[in-house]
Amino acid sequence: MLANLAYLDKLNPEQRRAVEHGVGVGAATGPLLVIAGAGSGKTNTLAHRVAHLIVNGADPRRILLMTFSRRAASEMSRRVERIAAQVMGTSSGAVTDALAWAGTFHGIGARLLREHSSQIGLDPAFTIHDREDSADLMNLVRHELGLSDAKSRFPTKGTCLAIYSRVVNAQGDLDEVLKTVFPWCAMWGDQLRGLFSAYVEAKQRQNVLDYDDLLLYWAGMMANPAMAAEVAGRFDHVLVDEYQDTNRLQSSVLLALKPEGRGLTVVGDDAQSIYSFRAATVRNILDFPVAFTPPADIITLDRNYRSTQPILSAANAVIELATERFTKNLWTERQSNAKPQLVTVRDETDQARYVVERVLETREGGTPLKSQAVLFRTSSHSGPLEIELTRRNIPFVKFGGLKFLDAAHIKDLLALLRWAENPRDRVAGFRVLQLLPGVGPASSGKVLEAMLDAPDPLRVFVDTPPPPRAAEGWKDLQELMLRLGQRQAGWPVELGYARHWYEPLMEHTYEDALVRQADILQLEQIAGGYPSREKFLTELTLDPPDATSDQSGVPLLDEDYLILSTIHSAKGQEWKAVHVLNVVDGCIPSDLGTGSTHELEEERRLLYVAMTRARDDLHVIVPQRFFVTQQSQHGDRHIYAQRSRFIPRALVPLFDDILWPAVTPASITGIAPAPVRIDISAQMRGMWSK
Repeated sequence: MLANLAYLDKLNPEQRRAVEHGVGVGAATGPLLVIAGAGSGKTNTLAHRVAHLIVNGADPRRILLMTFSRRAASEMSRRVERIAAQVMGTSSGAVTDALAWAGTFHGIGARLLREHSSQIGLDPAFTIHDREDSADLMNLVRHELGLSDAKSRFPTKGTCLAIYSRVVNAQGDLDEVLKTVFPWCAMWGDQLRGLFSAYVEAKQRQNVLDYDDLLLYWAGMMANPAMAAEVAGRFDHVLVDEYQDTNRLQSSVLLALKPEGRGLTVVGDDAQSIYSFRAATVRNILDFPVAFTPPADIITLDRNYRSTQPILSAANAVIELATERFTKNLWTERQSNAKPQLVTVRDETDQARYVVERVLETREGGTPLKSQAVLFRTSSHSGPLEIELTRRNIPFVKFGGLKFLDAAHIKDLLALLRWAENPRDRVAGFRVLQLLPGVGPASSGKVLEAMLDAPDPLRVFVDTPPPPRAAEGWKDLQELMLRLGQRQAGWPVELGYARHWYEPLMEHTYEDALVRQADILQLEQIAGGYPSREKFLTELTLDPPDATSDQSGVPLLDEDYLILSTIHSAKGQEWKAVHVLNVVDGCIPSDLGTGSTHELEEERRLLYVAMTRARDDLHVIVPQRFFVTQQSQHGDRHIYAQRSRFIPRALVPLFDDILWPAVTPASITGIAPAPVRIDISAQMRGMWSK
């Protein structure tokens, strides 16, 4: 143990206990669960623990650090290198290079599968489909099985993929998943089972994996004792961030890596488990301590560095009513006399007006728009507010728009690279071939079918004569594919060749080709940061950039802009002032989230997450009525709402309970005074009566 521990002095006592737990006692110690409350310095604590292990002799090449985004892993690695380099007096790059096993579950899985491909029956040149490509392949198989011709409405490709993914990640039974999550599809159980079997066969023939396969194959490796010992033997320490967001498959992989828990640390917060729609289960973190004998040690980080105490008191009271949780009450030294505001407004129109007025007032008080956020349960809830913001000329950015890899022109170019990487990838080839004028689904399908089982599929394509209408374009594509397949130019020059081939087609297809060209150039810039085409395709698919040029340029339209976000997208973020819309039953909790106790408890956690995003000002808004269009035979109508059950009467004193604007109870209930009527038409007629 090194004597100089000054680099730990800035940690609070609980953080320091978590960092030092079991370090310096010889062999790796037993499992540790760190319950890290919102704003409690979780990332800083985990980075210090990794650095502390390295400083005290742990080999960074034998440390596995898993997060839920590659950006989070990169940020964690940078923090670790700064801390360790400062203490050890080495260059930070040496630490980073050695900390090679930091990434997402899916990224680490893809890497291990390539390394062990020969042992598990995989061709190491496999390509990875993103969700849209997976849905396209599912649809192709669906069509081939005749399910798209069913007289009754068969589930769409997206629904089929969602069912398949749910079964895989939750390690559940298909019939049970259909019954509990997709009841409208329950009648198709036998057909779906056949579809999924054919889908798996299609992936294997084409040498492609989807997102779920990266975990499923990894779990399959770990189910074999010899392979499990080989993989687990590579790592002395395994650390996992955001453990409350793992699914059963990820948990099974983790427990197979460290079945006795030695050297295992997981960090998370059961109160922020809000991703069950991705098959994440809060049971993983709740049951973690008793998964080992003796049980895991638990250290709770409950000091909050983000919010004021009145905000935390209200949030604590909301989550304290949960049926099952780790006991934790957030506290802070940031005292304030300002309680969070519980704002009752008449309707969504008044809600929008209230938010705009408060946002502008706060801005005039010195808080930029970018330091303020409006959060909501569902994307559609912000509609009236967006109209009011536009009317008042207030710029805003809404999280959850078109992602970079979802843009058609980016998918076109990546499909070309993926097809060159794996000529058996039918979805990629189908997309590329149909970029050519004169090439349709039938001719594309024939070529791809001939390539599928050929020993040299690329040669089959190069030797295939062109369809009558695509002679010139076909030859150009054949030459490009041959050049990319032979890898003579090297990476990323290959992407330049692909871009030069694709740009004329893009100009012919899209009216805004110049705007899209900026994305293509951005993609080429990104490519320069990867050592190979395979690495580029894998990493970009698993952790894509956020936005295309039609979104990424939005903030540049103004020096400042308001943040609008779903609560799910806001997790991990913080703002000086936060407004939470529609905190009423039917919205929070959602009507669709009250079917079971665990669904209702997740809705409670959503409100808790929203409240704990605020640093100084929190506005929880309760509209009393909503305008509903064409929901009954009587046409448009108003429906009345109740304050969310998650803020019962006993909790109201923790808020400033206000009405806005200063209205009478009669107007709140919708019984307004009779309107003044003026017959303007009669006045206009009277102008000429003289």
